[in-house]
Amino acid sequence: MKLPFLITMGIYLVIMLAVGIRDCRRRENFVEYAVAGRSQGTWTVIMTLLATVLGASTTIGITDTVYSIGFPGIWWLLFGALGLILQALFLSEKVRGIGADTLPHLAEIIVGKSASRLLACMIVISWIGVIAGQIVAISGLVTFATGSGSKVLMVIISAIVILYTALGGQFSVVKTDKIQLVVIVAGLLITCGYLYFTKEGAAGDAMSAVEFFNESYSAKNLLTQLFIIGGVYFLGPDILSRNFLSKDERTAKKSAWMAGIILAAVALIITLIGIWARLYVTPEQLEGQKTLLYLAGIVPKGIGIILSLGLLSAILSSTDTCMINAATILTRDLFGKREVKWVRIAVLGIGATATLFAVLGSGNIISILTGAYSIYTPGVIFPLLIAILCYKKRGIRKGIWLTAVICGGCFGLAGTFLSEQLLSLGLTEGIVSNLPLIGMGVSLVIALLSVRWGDSSALRASE
Repeated sequence: MKLPFLITMGIYLVIMLAVGIRDCRRRENFVEYAVAGRSQGTWTVIMTLLATVLGASTTIGITDTVYSIGFPGIWWLLFGALGLILQALFLSEKVRGIGADTLPHLAEIIVGKSASRLLACMIVISWIGVIAGQIVAISGLVTFATGSGSKVLMVIISAIVILYTALGGQFSVVKTDKIQLVVIVAGLLITCGYLYFTKEGAAGDAMSAVEFFNESYSAKNLLTQLFIIGGVYFLGPDILSRNFLSKDERTAKKSAWMAGIILAAVALIITLIGIWARLYVTPEQLEGQKTLLYLAGIVPKGIGIILSLGLLSAILSSTDTCMINAATILTRDLFGKREVKWVRIAVLGIGATATLFAVLGSGNIISILTGAYSIYTPGVIFPLLIAILCYKKRGIRKGIWLTAVICGGCFGLAGTFLSEQLLSLGLTEGIVSNLPLIGMGVSLVIALLSVRWGDSSALRASE
C-alpha cells in the first residue's frame, strides 16, 4: 500500500492546502475568519459538525471498544447523538441568539469576565494536548500505511494542517471538513459493505451479537457515559463552536437535530465493523494492532487506501477545528485581541507547540495537558447550562458560580490523576471511579445556589 497511499495522500493534502491558500486574502475580517462570518447554512453546519465529532477516538477508538466489549460499545456515539438532539431541543437557538464568538465569550456575556478567563485557560491548555495526541495518531496511521515510521512525514502533514488552518481560518476548516466527512463516511461504508457482503461475514451473525448490556458493560457504565459523554456533545466546546457558525437560530437548531440522527446511523456502521472483527479476527491476529488499521490491511488495496484516507480525514478534521478554536480563544478571550493576524500567529504557535510534543514523544506532557480537559464535563456542563437557561431571566452570583466550576473540575481531575493515591487513603473503588459523576452532581448543586431565586429581571452578572 506504500506508494499508492503516499501518492493519494499527497494529492489529498495538496487539495487541503489549496483551500487555505484560496481563502487567505479573502478572510481578513475577524468575524469571517474566526466564525466563518456566522453565515453558514444547514448542510454546511451539519457536515462540519459531523466531521468534528468523527475524530480518531470515535472511529479507531470506538471500533477497538466494540472489539473488546461487544455491541454495547455503540453507546458512546448513541449518547453523543442524544446530546446533539437534546441541544437542538433546549439550547441551540438560545446559544446562537446570544451572538458569541467562542464558548468563553458566551460565558463572559452570561456570567462575567472571570468565567471567560477560567474556561479559556482550561480549553487552550487541554487542546494543545488533544492536538498533540492527534498528531501522534497521524504518525501511527502513516507507519501502518507505509510500513515504516517517519517523524519527518508526520511533521510535513502537521505543517500542512497548521498552514491551511492559519491561512483560511474557519472558512477553510469548514470547506475541508466537507471533503473530510465524505472521505470518512465513504471509507467506513465501503469497508462495512465489503466485510459483510464479500468476505465471510454474515448479517445474521452480527444480529446475533446485538446486546446493549453484558458482563463488560453494566447499567453503571451506562449512567456514567450518559452524563460524561452525552454532556460533552450537549454542551462541549467543539460542538458549540459549530453553533456559532450558523447563519441564524433556526439553522443552529436544525443542524444539531439532523447531525444527531446521522451520527446515530454512523454509530451503527462503526459498531458493525467492530462486531465483524470481534467475530472473525482473533487477538493473536491483531497482535496489539488497532482494529480498523488491521482491517485496512486485509481488505483489497483500493478499499484499504480509502479507509486509511478516511481515518486520516477523521484525525485532520478534529485537529484543524481544535487549532482554530484554541487560537481564537487564546487571542480573543485571554489577550483581548480581535485581529486576524494575531489569530494566525496563535494557530502557528499552538500547532508548532503540539507538533513539538508529538515529535519528542512527550507522552506524559500530552496526557497531563489532555487531562486538564477532564475538568470540563464535571465542572462546566451543569453550571454553564444553568447560566444559559437563566440568561436575561435571573441573575447569577458570579463567585458561587465559579466555585461550582472549580469544585466540579477538582473532582474530575482527582479521578483522572489521583485515583491510586485516593485508594491508598481508604476510599473505595466505587467512589474513586465515579468521581467525575460525583463532581457533576456537586457542580449542579452549587450552580443552583448561584442563581438569585426570585429575581425576575434580566441581569448580567457584573464584575
